[in-house]
Amino acid sequence: MPSGKAQSNFITGVVLEYRNQRSLQDIVVQLEVSNEETRTNEKGEFILRTELKGQQQLIFSATNMITKYYPVFLETDSIHIGPIYMEQNLAIEKTDNLIALTEADLFDNTTLETASGLLQATRDVFLSRAAFDFSQVYFKVRGYDSNEGKVLINGIPMNRTWDGRPQWNNWGGLNDATRSQELDYGLSGSENAFGGLLGSTSIDMSPSNARPGLRFSAATSNRTYRNRVMATYHSGIRNKSLAYTLSISRRWAQEGYLDGTHYNAYSLFSAVDYTFLSKHTLGMAMINAYNSRGRSAALTDEVVTLLGPKYNPYWGWQDGSLRSSRIRTLHEPIWMMYYKYKSGDMQIRAALAHQSGEIASSRVGYYDAPNPDPTYYRYMPSYYINSPIGANFIGANQAKEALLENSQWPWPTLYEANSRDSRQQNAAYVWYDDVNNERSLTGNVLMNLALGQKFKIDTGISFQRSERQSFARTRDLLGGKELLDSDPFSNTRNDVNGSLSKEQNEIFNYNYTINTHYWESFLQARFFWKQWDIFVAGDYAARDFQRNGLFLNERYLQNSLGEGELKLFHNSSLKGGLSYRLTSRHWFKAHAFLGTRAPLLKSLFINPRENNETVPNISNEKVNSVDLTYLLRMPKLTARASSYYTRFQNTTEINFFYVDAGVGSDFVQEVATGLDRLHKGVEIGVVYDLSPTTKASFVTAIGLHQYASDPNVTINFDSEGASEDLQRSEGTIDLGIAGIKNYRISQGPQTALSVGMEYRDPSYWWIAGTANYLANNFIDIAMITRTSSFKIDPNTGMAFPEASEERIRAMLEQKSLPSVYLLNLIGGKSWLYNDHYISVFCSINNVLDTNYKTGGFEQSRNGNYGQMVQDNLSGSPSFGPKYWYGFGRTFFLNVAISF
Repeated sequence: MPSGKAQSNFITGVVLEYRNQRSLQDIVVQLEVSNEETRTNEKGEFILRTELKGQQQLIFSATNMITKYYPVFLETDSIHIGPIYMEQNLAIEKTDNLIALTEADLFDNTTLETASGLLQATRDVFLSRAAFDFSQVYFKVRGYDSNEGKVLINGIPMNRTWDGRPQWNNWGGLNDATRSQELDYGLSGSENAFGGLLGSTSIDMSPSNARPGLRFSAATSNRTYRNRVMATYHSGIRNKSLAYTLSISRRWAQEGYLDGTHYNAYSLFSAVDYTFLSKHTLGMAMINAYNSRGRSAALTDEVVTLLGPKYNPYWGWQDGSLRSSRIRTLHEPIWMMYYKYKSGDMQIRAALAHQSGEIASSRVGYYDAPNPDPTYYRYMPSYYINSPIGANFIGANQAKEALLENSQWPWPTLYEANSRDSRQQNAAYVWYDDVNNERSLTGNVLMNLALGQKFKIDTGISFQRSERQSFARTRDLLGGKELLDSDPFSNTRNDVNGSLSKEQNEIFNYNYTINTHYWESFLQARFFWKQWDIFVAGDYAARDFQRNGLFLNERYLQNSLGEGELKLFHNSSLKGGLSYRLTSRHWFKAHAFLGTRAPLLKSLFINPRENNETVPNISNEKVNSVDLTYLLRMPKLTARASSYYTRFQNTTEINFFYVDAGVGSDFVQEVATGLDRLHKGVEIGVVYDLSPTTKASFVTAIGLHQYASDPNVTINFDSEGASEDLQRSEGTIDLGIAGIKNYRISQGPQTALSVGMEYRDPSYWWIAGTANYLANNFIDIAMITRTSSFKIDPNTGMAFPEASEERIRAMLEQKSLPSVYLLNLIGGKSWLYNDHYISVFCSINNVLDTNYKTGGFEQSRNGNYGQMVQDNLSGSPSFGPKYWYGFGRTFFLNVAISF
């Protein structure tokens, strides 16, 4: 028996796989109420030292295995337990199902983007339900954007500089290679990073930590893709030094659930680890993921009434083939090197990664030509019904019949228009890509040091240099020969120093780079004393941004070409937490966060496509947050109840749209500054074991997520236009305060409730179902209509006399989406045949085929009271809110073989 300090006990044992009696390596063994943990060796053996006494609970966990809880009673003597038998988790395919859901985030409007991918590593019933069930309606945990969760791969931070979000499609399809994940939720401490308000997810893709074997799977679905094949091989550690992994996948669909949404993706991952002197590991890895898919559109109620919720105007027929006008293509390979050192109580990890590639989003541009979108407001029946000279019912009926007969993208018409002699050298229509080509170099160093059993230090530093080039690139001139690179409204050139005529695959319209540099460091101290666990962490960061215009824009001759002002931000944050263990069954936790952070890149530059101008006097955002948690673990009952309060201050938001405002009409950039947001609510998750094979669960979230200030709004515009109503030489108008305080934030449902049942049969099949209710989902508001300019008659410059506060308040009442009821079923079965596992997994979402809205936004076109009244007289406004719709009944079926 090992010896140690007099007050220490040693727990020893062995862990075996239940069905084939094989020893299990790299199983994490830890005491539930402390930070003490160890791992099993190649024989499945473990030794865990602890100073705890009395009734305790051991936790045995590993990727792809069902977590095992084992009670022990510790006295003065060391004990030996075992063997401990663990079973493969038949529900691991749920993460594949989740990836299919998160890939549906590729909408035009990124407010629908979720944080589901961050939560797939959790064993918490509330977070699991949020990821796998609530995400169908784009529920966001605590109302936070996904940029509040930090993602690391082999220690490399993966959140992007533009919007702070992780780009999950950079490693999409590599499910087997990314299963080893560690989630530190919320404001809790982490040994991997300082983390965000949603915490951090650390993905370990190193081969030396993967269980050896070959796994092949094939799936079919009617969601974003129809078919998928995937194969992954982990060599395991050979000759105690070398390990490698190879994973490939292919996903495709001629059309997904929504009309006209094709899907084409492949992924490749390879990595090799070399361990030397038993304590050092050096590795290299490559992630190469390609993804291309057709996009869908938000729809008004008028369009849905005529054409249904699955309608998508962005595709049409050309020569008998389906062709989409809106395609999003992503290809940004990642190369990384990493190093690990572990000796006794010290661990050091270092990594360096290079990423380059592009994200391209296609669309059709039109120049001195009609808008080709079949749902353009002038082609809709409501345009004739809401005419200011009186309703034209004949015209409305003709528009309806024309739309029903020609509801898809008119590709042949575009070619016909460009074939005219007058348009050969000046194409009326062009299919082009908005391209973001980013190159980045990122590094990270982490150290974890245990100073005895009661004190640990975690520290790290990371840096990144990135250059993001953004431009428009002609993809297809649609039968034309050349395109005039000028603005048809102001008759000004986009590229004064370049050629006026542009051909296919040439850059036009705009071209600029934004260089970003940042470094960040954190230090965390963790204390463990009797029933108390306490941590304190601090973070300091510096970040700078600079735009470099590559085109001289004739509308902005003074500040479009060359380098703009360097914007530098310094930030610091502090967070802490304590955990008190009343007994082994009752825990209490509290966390607090206070800090500042730089504004997001997308909120810094007002109109980066055309000039270097940044938001005037922009400064750091401020964030304050606290949460309280109660944990209960009984023999048959486990529960967590949490409350949270978070306030974001001094944030900035930039929007782009065409508006008919009280001060005139134009395409504008709306800048809202001094914007505060408040998030508060409760989360509850309960699981009860009805029997050894059956569990019941209850989950609920009740939140209040709202704007907490009245921001100042300015609009910026091109002052060169000869025919536009907005004419100010400075190109900006300060509209003053927007009265939006207490309006709800459009961040998914703010109320969610779920009841679930799960049955696991001893013969290795299982089935589970959840009934879900989601409500209080509000659409995004148009801030400009909440400013004083909304009351002004653009014809007189005076307030509309009938625009009373009561009428305006009723007109601008924020719309809430109908409540949603969803029933989901999942199940699976596994077989052991000649030491090979064969598993089948199936999920059916929205079993009752419910039609529901997931989100929406007010259009900003009606920017004055008179126009909004006129547009709503018929009850079918031309510029009513636009909505996204969820999927109806869908399935996902996967068959996997593990060798």
